[in-house]
Order: sequence, then structure tokens, then C-alpha cells
Amino acid sequence: MSFRIERFTPASRATAIVALIALAFLVAAPWLTGRANIRLLGEMFSFLALASLWNLLAGYCGLVSVGQQAFVGFGGYMLFALAIFLGFDPLLAIPVAGLLGAVLAIPVGTLLFRLQGAYFAIGSWVFAEVLRLSFAQVSSLGGGSGASLPTSVVTGIASNREWREILIYWTGLALAVAVLLIVIALLRSKLGLALTGLRDSEIASESLGVNSWLTKMTVYVSVAGLTTMIGSFIFLQKLRISPDAAFSVNDWTAYVIFIAVIGGIGTIEGPIIGTIIFFLLRETLADLGTTYLLVLGALAILVMLKAPRGVWGLISERSRISLVPVRRQVRFD
Repeated sequence: MSFRIERFTPASRATAIVALIALAFLVAAPWLTGRANIRLLGEMFSFLALASLWNLLAGYCGLVSVGQQAFVGFGGYMLFALAIFLGFDPLLAIPVAGLLGAVLAIPVGTLLFRLQGAYFAIGSWVFAEVLRLSFAQVSSLGGGSGASLPTSVVTGIASNREWREILIYWTGLALAVAVLLIVIALLRSKLGLALTGLRDSEIASESLGVNSWLTKMTVYVSVAGLTTMIGSFIFLQKLRISPDAAFSVNDWTAYVIFIAVIGGIGTIEGPIIGTIIFFLLRETLADLGTTYLLVLGALAILVMLKAPRGVWGLISERSRISLVPVRRQVRFD
């Protein structure tokens, strides 16, 4: 009996085709829908990327952070600083901000990795609060009241407002696609295999030669850099920043965790499903005020009780389908 190792399935090949069609539609969206929908799609790209990165950190690496708003806010402020003080084109400032975020994550990660479990989560939140209070003291960036991007900087992207919004939208789409591809590539690599082993049993993985500290640090720094880039994009789209908005635990961590939990932690598909559900609920129930938050909370509790692996986890468990497989499968001929 012969066998072969497969990394793709019929379902994953069909998913790739559908994804390419969807990508073509999203690229052409500025000419197919209105300005309000374009801004909404840009916001969806941001939350999809943030949820995918948090899912990589918590769902695959076991690092449950409630302080990812630190890198979102840092990215926003670095975009403003680079564009206003150093004359960077805002679009080019995004990758530079991401590099700075990755550099910042090295000493921060070294300190946080001394903490375990809930202490790591609290430590990440404290770091975010330190950054919030620090940037609130920077008067050249508006201090506690915040600042707006100067008109000269905004028009530097494109003199035509319509083209400027299209370029910003395409940037958000490119970032979301890049994040998804990087996460998939990482999980399909040897590093991804090490992550899966560490999540299941750190002691057993280390006994097989996996360097747990280096593996987790690599993922943490990578996630930090990409999260910083997403933060830069978010505040490029908003054109205004303030400490409370930039480092909001509600907007950039609580909602992101909700998306990952509802969709399915530890899966590629989960954050995608969770983002769609979140925005459907938000657009439908946002006018209800506090009732909207109650519905989100009730739904999160219901999913955690009835489907701990999330919506996609429940679907894949019953159907045995994986749209984006990251594990190799043995097929016998």
C-alpha cells in the first residue's frame, strides 16, 4: 500500500478560486459601490487583520494578550509623527511604523515573557496604559486632546479626494490580504508546527528540541509589527488621533477578541466568519445603544457555552471540512 502527503484538499482548492474572485470584486469595489460602503469595507479589513493576528498570538501561541491596543495606538502615532515631522508620505510611513513597532516589541516581549497566564494578559494591558499616558504628554502631537493630519499631508497622498480614498482603501485591502497570507504561510512552516506543539504541550515540545522562548518571541514581534501597521492604516483612514481613541481597549482588543471567539479561535477561517458576524450585528443593532452591547455579550456567552470552538469550529467539526488546511494529511492509495 502506497501513500502520499497532501497539503491541499478539494475544498481548499475551491476556496482558493472563490477567494480570488472575491479579491477581484473587492479591488473593483470603488467603482461598484458608494463611498460609505468603501469606508465600511476598509474598517472590516482592519478588524479582520487584527483578529487574525490576535488569533495567531492566542489561538496558536497561547499568549492571551489584552493589550494589543498598545501597538494599534503606537502605529497611529508613529504615522502622524513620521508624516508631520519627517515629511514621510503617509502610505510609505505605514511599513516604517510597522518596523518601529517590531523593534519596540523586542524589549517589551522580553519583560512580558517573564509572566505567565493571566499575569501576561494584565502585563500587556499595563504596557498599553503606559503608552497611552506617555503620548498624552506629547504636546507636539496634541497632548490629551489629540491632533489631526494637516491638509498638506493628506493631499500629498493624492490631490483628488476620490483617488485618495481609493488608494487608502486599496492599502487596507492589501494589508488584510498580506496578514492572512503571512499567517497561513507561518502556520504551514516549521515554526507553525512548533507553535502547535507548544500550544498542546510546552514540556513535550521542548523535549523534542523546540526553543519555546525564541518561537514565541518571533511570533510576538511579528504580530506586533503587523498590528502597528494596521494601527497606522486605521488612523490614516480616520485622519485624527487622540490617546483615548488610539489606545482604546474596547475598540482594538475587546471587539477583536469577540470576533476571534465567535468565529473560532485556533482556525484561519474563524476571524473571517467572526468579522462578518460582528459587522452584521453592528450595522443592524448599533442604533439600539446599550442594548447592542448586551446582545454582543449574550451572543459571546452563548457561543462559549454551546460551541467553545466558535461558529467555524462547530461547522468544521460536523462537516469535517477545512477550507484553509494548515496541517499535512496522509492519503493512502
